[in-house]
Amino acid sequence: EKLPISEPSNAYDFGQIVNAVKANKDKAACADLLTVTDPKKLPVLLSNKLEGEILSIFIQSLEHYIAGKDPGLVYQHLFYLSKAERFKVVLALLSKNEKEEVHQLFDFLSENQSAQYSLEDLESLKKVYEL
Repeated sequence: EKLPISEPSNAYDFGQIVNAVKANKDKAACADLLTVTDPKKLPVLLSNKLEGEILSIFIQSLEHYIAGKDPGLVYQHLFYLSKAERFKVVLALLSKNEKEEVHQLFDFLSENQSAQYSLEDLESLKKVYEL
């Protein structure tokens, strides 16, 4: 059964959807959530709830469902995710495999340029993700 996804209006609603996505490991629903959510709102919507499992499922959803269609949106999400509270802590705790997934996503963005970011933008964001 497909999770119904609409744009969350506040951190509570966003958290409820993220928890459902996480519980079901539903990357397609997560991709729907990231598609309807304005990347600029991510830090506020995530509040202080960012954790490794969430970052990991976001990365996988961006890579497998959104990158091929809209690399610019992926860049925006990665950029604003890095502004979220607890980002540095969560990043430090990612496993080797999870870090490799982040790396693959950045490689994909390098190979599939978008008008929404330059290679310089991408390089500076890679540093933020400690790649």
